[in-house]
Amino acid sequence: MVLIFRSLKLIVFVLILLFSYSCSTFKEYFALSHSAKDKKMSQTSYGKNKPKFDQDRKSHLFEAEDFEDSALFETPDFSSDTNTLIESFDFADSTFIFSNSKMEDPRITQELLNESRALYMLDNLTTLKFFRDDETLFDKNKLNIYNYDEAFVPKFSDSVYQSRIEIMNRKTPLEFVYNETVKGYIDVYGIKKRGLSSRILGLAAIYFPMFEELLDQYNLPLELKYLAVVESALNPLAGSPAGAKGLWQFMYNTGKVYGLELNSYVDDRYDPYKSTIAACKHLKDLYDIYEDWWLVLAAYNSGAGNVNKAIRRSGGIKNYWAIWPFLPRETRGYVPAFIAVAYVMTHSAEHNLYPTHPGILYNAIDTVQVYDVLTFDRISEMIGISKENLKYLNPSFKEGVIPATKDNKYILRLPRTLTAYYVSKEEEIYKYRTETELEKEKLMAKIKEMPKYQIHIVKRGETLGGISRKYKTTVSTIQALNNLRGTTIHPGQKLYVSGVPPTNIGKSSAATASSNNTNNTIHVVKKGENLGLIASKYKCSVNDLKNWNNLVSNTIHVNQKLIVSKSAEAVAGTASQENQSTSESDGYIYYIVKPGDTLWEIAKQYNGVTVEGLKKLNNIKNTKALKVGQKIKITTAG
Repeated sequence: MVLIFRSLKLIVFVLILLFSYSCSTFKEYFALSHSAKDKKMSQTSYGKNKPKFDQDRKSHLFEAEDFEDSALFETPDFSSDTNTLIESFDFADSTFIFSNSKMEDPRITQELLNESRALYMLDNLTTLKFFRDDETLFDKNKLNIYNYDEAFVPKFSDSVYQSRIEIMNRKTPLEFVYNETVKGYIDVYGIKKRGLSSRILGLAAIYFPMFEELLDQYNLPLELKYLAVVESALNPLAGSPAGAKGLWQFMYNTGKVYGLELNSYVDDRYDPYKSTIAACKHLKDLYDIYEDWWLVLAAYNSGAGNVNKAIRRSGGIKNYWAIWPFLPRETRGYVPAFIAVAYVMTHSAEHNLYPTHPGILYNAIDTVQVYDVLTFDRISEMIGISKENLKYLNPSFKEGVIPATKDNKYILRLPRTLTAYYVSKEEEIYKYRTETELEKEKLMAKIKEMPKYQIHIVKRGETLGGISRKYKTTVSTIQALNNLRGTTIHPGQKLYVSGVPPTNIGKSSAATASSNNTNNTIHVVKKGENLGLIASKYKCSVNDLKNWNNLVSNTIHVNQKLIVSKSAEAVAGTASQENQSTSESDGYIYYIVKPGDTLWEIAKQYNGVTVEGLKKLNNIKNTKALKVGQKIKITTAG
């Protein structure tokens, strides 16, 4: 019995040895077969992508040897560890080796920096106003925790950069990396363009709180706030040659997709708040597609189409660093720039960088609501702010016009020091018209009237019959348009010959005036009378008679009705103006400044007179420098 049991154990042991040998042989065969298959697949993938490599070979960013077959598909020696063998082929089949080698090449890094749009935007910060370059936003002594000398420029080793970035990774879902390209951008922001980086830090104090609040509302990583730095260097007026606008650099069509108002007067891409909301929505949509934040940023920069194309060319790998060679050149430097910006702004104290004071942009701007159409010209004249500053604070209004209505209100940004004054004068501002606006309104009125009627000035010897034939109409039509009972006309008389004349225009000037105000005194012209005699009789001037009766010359006719005295109400309407004004021999009407007078108050008292006109006429530069008793010119007399 014992012998039988020992025999069975021996048989089982032999079977186990045979099975193990078979498995080992199969494993080695499978590994060799699978490796050969992987190599074939790798070569097939390379064949498909070779045209792209050929195109990049012509680029000065790459060397010719980078595209040799051996550089991409070197076959490692067989080892006894078949698992390692399979993994090595899988790695060789990817584009990581190629991407990493290029991103570590200092020459390629420099080429990407030279063509970087992020650095183009950074350089544009030199044109921004309001900065106080000799003043930091906060107490520099408190910010300088390392007690650096003011002119000291810290530089660190690769290991220090790497260590700090690894610490940053513990606080964000974004996977920051460090390589030669990232280091190149760190050198730009932290060393070469330190002054502009300090300006960015100053602007960040304005915009980052709003960015973080909205990013949090949309459940997005707060570190995405640095994207606006790469896109625009936080310049609210930023624009790219390709047509992108504003802090988040939206293209026209993308802005429309995310609800930004874009028309001839308004461009919401320049509105910091509205464009940030649109950016959050866009980033959230892109993450739903790629589920990788670096691919999201690449798509934000170059468009989803370019990213999808790069993914296909890389064999379907959804990884920014893997598809890096297949992306547009600008996008190859985009994520490294983002990482560098995040690093430098997080470690600004370590680099002896402090926020430059952005002037009134920081905590000195207030907003008011606009509910009717306003122009920058009108606001500028009324509250004493330059149109240039208004444009900078309100870049959304492209033409300097705020097309507001009661149902569609807009927000106007003003220096806080002027907000209260604006509110106190708000109703007057809406009613006020600048000299340019008045001229425009008069022109528009004439244009509106032109198609309505046509006028003919009667010449000596003309008859209604001849005039009617000239204008291809009838005598009865001219009589009806002008309220004529007979065919008698006089030289200089205005006749409407077509269209629809203004109400009561067809009647004589005297009759018209009488219908408008029955209290006017009317005189019927008698044979032998002229305007001089009539004016003397009624104690008025010839100019008064001509103005009251719309006469273009001194010619009058028997039985013509003339207004020779205005009603008391009409006289009272001009009394205050006459009492405060004097006409002198130099041909100007003057006004004597009284206590509390302003140019705005004075201009309101005279038809057609504007603040700008008074300033030019009297060579006034400071509107607040008026003195009581000062005599200022209003307009020319006569």
